[in-house]
Amino acid sequence: MTTHSSADRRQASGMFPTVTGRHKGYAPKAVDDFLHSARSVFEGGGSTITASDVRSAAFPLVRRGYQPDAVDAALARIEDAFAARERNRAVTAGGTGVWIDGTRRRAQEILDRLSRPPRKRFGRVRGLGYGYRIDEVDIVADRLAEFLSDGRPVTVEQVRTVAFRMQRRGYREAQVDALLDAVVDVMLAVA
Repeated sequence: MTTHSSADRRQASGMFPTVTGRHKGYAPKAVDDFLHSARSVFEGGGSTITASDVRSAAFPLVRRGYQPDAVDAALARIEDAFAARERNRAVTAGGTGVWIDGTRRRAQEILDRLSRPPRKRFGRVRGLGYGYRIDEVDIVADRLAEFLSDGRPVTVEQVRTVAFRMQRRGYREAQVDALLDAVVDVMLAVA
């Protein structure tokens, strides 16, 4: 006879499909707790969780965890809802013109960074450390610059899900990730 812990039963009845086999997924309790908090904040009108907080949410990987793609898709929808609420609050408080000017300023700051020469857009990891592959980041940077300057089509989902391989002495992950977050913020601001 096999006994199942309460954690096993919780995973089996969770709100997302679980990973099978040897792969790992997001820890169900951590995901459930975060989503419960986000829902409480959103429904209660509180402001302790922001769209940026939703975007940067991270969960431990465990066996029989939630399928990351399913959770990530739900988080993207939740982030969109928080961003829309933040935009509405800002427009109500300062007016549409102030909101547009602020978004335009942020977009220009991003474009200035992306317009730097290739291989010099971000700081590099020193020594034997690993960072994002420079050539891959520069390709994405070029596409984002074209989006911001010429309106080339790029979706929020493409920016959210971009992934880079690693290389020795590559671009610093934190700088690239911060810029990608800023691009998502701008895209959601005008959505």
